[in-house]
Amino acid sequence: MQAVLRRPPGPGPFPLAVVNHGSDQDPVARDRMGLPSFPVLTNWLISKGYAVLLPLRPGHGATGGRYLEDQGSCARPDYTRSGLATAQAIESSIEFMRTDPTIRKDGVVIFGNSAGGWGAVALASRNPAGVRAVIAFAPGRGGRNRGRAGDNCAPDRLVEAAAAFGRSARIPSLWLYAENDSFFPPALSQRMADAYRSAGGRLDYRLLPAVGGEGHNLIQSPAERWAPAVESFLASAR
Repeated sequence: MQAVLRRPPGPGPFPLAVVNHGSDQDPVARDRMGLPSFPVLTNWLISKGYAVLLPLRPGHGATGGRYLEDQGSCARPDYTRSGLATAQAIESSIEFMRTDPTIRKDGVVIFGNSAGGWGAVALASRNPAGVRAVIAFAPGRGGRNRGRAGDNCAPDRLVEAAAAFGRSARIPSLWLYAENDSFFPPALSQRMADAYRSAGGRLDYRLLPAVGGEGHNLIQSPAERWAPAVESFLASAR
C-alpha cells in the first residue's frame, strides 16, 4: 500500500494513529483517488504527540491492484464482508508500522471516514493486539443509492452488520456523525449504534450539529466541532 506517514518532532517512540479513507463503488472514481489527506485531523493528532499513517488501500489510486472491499449489489450487499476486507488492510498497515523503532507497539488509535470508518468498526470486532481505541467519522456503507440523499442500499443489512461486529468487539469505539449527513442520516446511524451496543459492543455514539455543506464531510470540518468529543473519549479509553 502507498501511504503518507507524518511524525511529531523528536526521536519517539510515538503512539500511532492510522487514518483511513472512504471508498466508492465506481471503479473510475477509485482509480483516480489520490493519497489520503485529512489535514485538520492529521495536524491535530501530531499536536497531541501521535505519528500519523494515512494508507491508500488496495484497489485505490496509486496502490492499485484488485478491489477487495466490494459490497456487492445494492439489493443484496454484504456489508460484513466488505467491512472485514477493509479491516484486513488496516490491520496489515498496523503490523507493518509496529516494526518501526520510532513507533510504539501499544496505544494504537484507529480513525476512519465513511467506508474507512466502517472498516475501523469491523477491525474492532477482531480486537487486534495493541489497539487502544477506534474513532469512526460517519462510518457505514451503501450511502446515497443512485445519488439520492438519505437513500441507503439495504439499510436493514447495515444494521444487522453493525450488530454482528458488536457481538465480538471489546475495543472501545467512538462514532461521530453530523445531523446533516445525507449518506447516513440520524435515524439510520442511531439504529446502527443501538444494534452494535445491544450486541455487546463498547460504543460512544455522538450526533453532532450540522456542518456546512454536507454533514458526511465532518472529518474535514474545523477541529472545534469534533475535538472535544474525541479528547473526552480518549481520556476514558484506557
